[in-house]
Amino acid sequence: MRGTAGVNPAATAADRQPERAQLDRAGKSELVAALGEVFKAAKVVVVAHYSGLTVAQMQHLRRQMKQAGASVKVAKNRLAKIALEGSDVASIAPLLKGPTLIAFSGDPVAAPKVAVDFARTNERFVILGGAMGKTTLDPSGVKALAALPSLDELRAKIVGLIQAPATKIAQVVVAPASKVARVVQAYAEKSGESAAA
Repeated sequence: MRGTAGVNPAATAADRQPERAQLDRAGKSELVAALGEVFKAAKVVVVAHYSGLTVAQMQHLRRQMKQAGASVKVAKNRLAKIALEGSDVASIAPLLKGPTLIAFSGDPVAAPKVAVDFARTNERFVILGGAMGKTTLDPSGVKALAALPSLDELRAKIVGLIQAPATKIAQVVVAPASKVARVVQAYAEKSGESAAA
């Protein structure tokens, strides 16, 4: 045993335990702070059980969420509950039991829409509920949000509604001028015919 003569391995491990505990506490407090920021920034949070999903299925869910502008976090329930304290979405704390994940987004429709679509094709993904601001959502509330158009879809509709009247106004403004021109031309033609006669 080179280099370990006279060293008690049990004593060395015991000496390192306080260091690990400090590192663990620092890591946990960073995680709680990061989750707290997520809960403050998110417009909507969805909580779901994911037990039994494969790594590939979880990666697929993360990709879908990212494409929609949403995110997924898996955190220890105890730490997530600490991070929830004082936030608008604190009402989801009772849902954090067992293997849960949290989906969230700034768009109030993005995370629910992806979660509901994913739950349709993956029976092991069970939506427990969520929150939109201070409003608590049960699973049917999350599904109702998912049925709404996203912010991007709403923006496109609004732009379409704004452009349609503008086009109609332009047509209405141009139409009388063309009618007046036709009337003037008709009078001119009629006057030309009467002068010729």
